[in-house]
Amino acid sequence: MAKMIHSMLRVLDEARSTHFYADTLGIKPVGRFEFESFTLVYLANDEQTFELELTINHGRTEPYDLGEGYGHLAVSVADVQAEHDRMEAAGHPVTPVKTLENKGQVVGQFFFLTDPDGYKIEVLQRGAPGRFL
Repeated sequence: MAKMIHSMLRVLDEARSTHFYADTLGIKPVGRFEFESFTLVYLANDEQTFELELTINHGRTEPYDLGEGYGHLAVSVADVQAEHDRMEAAGHPVTPVKTLENKGQVVGQFFFLTDPDGYKIEVLQRGAPGRFL
């Protein structure tokens, strides 16, 4: 069986992105590798083994076109409303908290956060039905 180990995002500004992810999701650099034309930075925390890989292409100045294929990353939190309030108070772009129901059953509570490069991150209430671990 395969085990998911990381997802990669291309970002323009390493410092801006690492600060954003540390401030919003509590994931911080756990590895950094600089090559001639690009740098890889791996972010994680003690809650998981899955990492977010940031790729910074040296000399790139134009924002990346996210296209219509990218959906979002997803994270789960112990208190979705508290995390929403904290991120909103810090000035991070968040959507309102929503409740998703199916046939009268609450499937999840969530909001979306947007990172500095325009990537969407779904923040889900942990413990909801489904696989929101």
